[in-house]
Amino acid sequence: MSSNLLVRIAEALERMAPPPAPEPSFSEASAYVWHTDPDRLEPVAEVSRVDLVQLIGIDRSRDTLLANTMQFAQGHAANNALLWGSRGMGKSSLVKAVHAEVRRQGLPLVLVEIAREDLGSVGRLLAILGKAADRRFVLFSDDLSFSHDDTQYKSLKAVLDGGIAGRPANVILYATSNRRHLMPRDMIDNERSTAIHPGEAVEEKVSLSDRFGLWLGFHPCSQDEYLAMVRGYCDAYGVIISDEDLRAEAIEWQATRGSRSGRVAWQFFTDLAGRQGIAV
Repeated sequence: MSSNLLVRIAEALERMAPPPAPEPSFSEASAYVWHTDPDRLEPVAEVSRVDLVQLIGIDRSRDTLLANTMQFAQGHAANNALLWGSRGMGKSSLVKAVHAEVRRQGLPLVLVEIAREDLGSVGRLLAILGKAADRRFVLFSDDLSFSHDDTQYKSLKAVLDGGIAGRPANVILYATSNRRHLMPRDMIDNERSTAIHPGEAVEEKVSLSDRFGLWLGFHPCSQDEYLAMVRGYCDAYGVIISDEDLRAEAIEWQATRGSRSGRVAWQFFTDLAGRQGIAV
């Protein structure tokens, strides 16, 4: 066999199975996104976030998560956290804002986002993070949920329980979900009704959320909280509007959307700022 043919075969194999990307030094950025095929941590130059003080109406959850994260960043005991509840009420925004606040206080905390569909590779990710003993990592999984035939949740247990090797001491998990038990209630009820031992049929999946030490609930906001959110954004960005006009326009906006939430408040504010020629 000629040497040219061997070279071509080697090059073809490399294209089919490219070598893994070099492990980052974690000095490139304060946040990374985990990708697979091939495995790599992609630095995020600028995280899309809002300031912690702008998250209104979730004071208890804000203070609890910040305290837990500060403990962890300082090397003390801390819990994995599940942020669950209504859409648009600031669950993922809170995680990112808390990360920014801890960094602002000079602690080397790194945010690493992993998609739900990549949870099967979490063991490989933990092996990389565990080697960076001089850093503390918040592993962040947004909008987490599982269907009844989904097996990805078993990989998540490796982060929560650690398995025989144990979870690296410098890694903690924060997840957000619209569901408290991470799977639809009708699927839980269906499996209970058809199982020989109803209590055991779904125990493994339902108890997954129990493995989070912190449960932080996010519930629909009141009209006063919604208006306070909009006013907070206006004050932060220098948008001038009277209380009377803000109330009338903001309520009309949420009526057309059929809901009230932090997300709706931001969307109204974005429209208002744009009409005044202000960039946000």
